[in-house]
Amino acid sequence: MRTKLLFIVLFLSAVMTGNGTEDRSEYLRKVLDNLEKIKTATYRLQSEAWEPGDTIPGYSVYTFVEEYDNPADTAVGASYTDYSDAEKKQISSCYDGYVRLSFYHDKHGVMVDDFTRRNLPFRLVGVGTPYFNYAKNIIKYVLTTQDSISVDMKDCGDEYLLSLVINEDVQVEFFGRPYHLPKPPFYQDPTSIYEVHIRKSDNLPYKVRREMSHNITEYTYIEGQFNTLSAKGITASDYIPADYEVREYGKKYDTKPEVNITGQKAPDWTLTDTKDLQVSLFDLSSKVIVMEFTGIGCGPCAASIPFLNKLKETYSAEQLTVLAVEIWNRKMPSLQNYANRQHINYLFLAGNDEIVNTYLNGDRGVPFFFILDENRVIKRIIKGYNLEHTGKEITQAIDELLKSN
Repeated sequence: MRTKLLFIVLFLSAVMTGNGTEDRSEYLRKVLDNLEKIKTATYRLQSEAWEPGDTIPGYSVYTFVEEYDNPADTAVGASYTDYSDAEKKQISSCYDGYVRLSFYHDKHGVMVDDFTRRNLPFRLVGVGTPYFNYAKNIIKYVLTTQDSISVDMKDCGDEYLLSLVINEDVQVEFFGRPYHLPKPPFYQDPTSIYEVHIRKSDNLPYKVRREMSHNITEYTYIEGQFNTLSAKGITASDYIPADYEVREYGKKYDTKPEVNITGQKAPDWTLTDTKDLQVSLFDLSSKVIVMEFTGIGCGPCAASIPFLNKLKETYSAEQLTVLAVEIWNRKMPSLQNYANRQHINYLFLAGNDEIVNTYLNGDRGVPFFFILDENRVIKRIIKGYNLEHTGKEITQAIDELLKSN
């Protein structure tokens, strides 16, 4: 009798913890079935982002989402509206299966992306958005993929933690269905890691964590209501106010002329470095300055770090100052972690809106390299970073300025 009871306990334990592959798959099919039943959903969504090694999120925001199952859309499979507040006073973005709208209320404008100007195999409607479509496709992938993966599911009391590690040659992202991304030259480790937290009370995922070698994101839904909206979905154009200017993504407009400040004296600035010290441009005494505008999470920017480190080592402090200004508004702990993790040996500074507007006319596309002479005149501006050519251009400009001094 005791042996029989022990067998029953062990059997139930295996079923509940999902240790057996067959039992785990059966449970995940149940979760997937629950997700398939969600035709509409309204919920608050917390979105957070980290760089690897960060102890606090560099980005954290709450939005209010209305999500619609959209099987007619074979690219994503869902539509959504995204608001900055639960009262739906201000829409941030929406996608109806055809176009994605991004709203800029401070400028009374909206950007329309019909996905024809991007050379991408998927529709970039946002990682983690809409949430239930995102979670559903991850679980469906676990159950059906032929990729090289390892899966684990742990019983954590009130929830199960599903861990997925994808061991492919390239990273796998979910924009609706899964996509194997082309291998970029900037990230070394292609491993893709996903964690799905599934609440036992309703057998639905309430949190998804995505971890890549260059970026970590986490999405948590709060206060969800299901199948209360009209299942017919949305039409994106219905959300555009009559007095808003409509622009097409990727199309150039002449309303904001380009500003070229080459040949002008560089405006002074005072910024904070990763040691919490104030640094001013005009306090720097070297004959030449290389100033990069960068962003944490930018692949080409990360690729430029070894070159900038080498510049710092090649030239004396009297000859050259190398510095980078982070302008994607990351928090100081993120800058400090990034500088340590990337072994940055030059000045790494936290930027602000003023320096972006003064030097870049508000453009936060990075990287930009500014090369300044001894009188702090801007002699050269280089946009972008190419592994083969950009370093040579910058080095040549430095040597020419040092010879002329």
